[in-house]
Amino acid sequence: MWEIIEDKFKKYPARMRVAEKMIELGLSVHEDGKIYCGNLKISDKSLATAADVDRRAIKSTIEIIQEDSQLFDLFKNIIPAGTLLKNVAKIIDLGVIEIAVGSDNEGVLAATTDLISKNGINIRQAYAEDSEMQEYPILTVITDSPINGDLLNEFLKIKGVNRVSIY
Repeated sequence: MWEIIEDKFKKYPARMRVAEKMIELGLSVHEDGKIYCGNLKISDKSLATAADVDRRAIKSTIEIIQEDSQLFDLFKNIIPAGTLLKNVAKIIDLGVIEIAVGSDNEGVLAATTDLISKNGINIRQAYAEDSEMQEYPILTVITDSPINGDLLNEFLKIKGVNRVSIY
């Protein structure tokens, strides 16, 4: 996916920021040339502010996306991922584990969920940042109950894990 996007926008940093922001937020381009989050239309001005670009960069990015069938097929099929409970977990008595991984992160999700499961804890959500978009991606796992700090060292033993926060 990123090769396609970089190929089209590498000469245009503002357009690249727009495309990255759209993917980060789960925004799609519909046949009408408008940007949507699910079925909610997003204004060019709002996206321009979020991407820190001029509003004209939004229009030109959409035009490029619509002119390229591969890009349009990609961007018309993006859907938002939904609510991430991380910021409200404490309020509703859930646990949060944030695991920063390095470039060698193969199997971190599997090892993390295995460790949590072996300790009899249910997973409510798991969200992994895209390693192509983030230099130091973070795996966030929301659990049905707060995590015991004793597991911190166990998470740190997982190959590819650089840092762990439990709250």
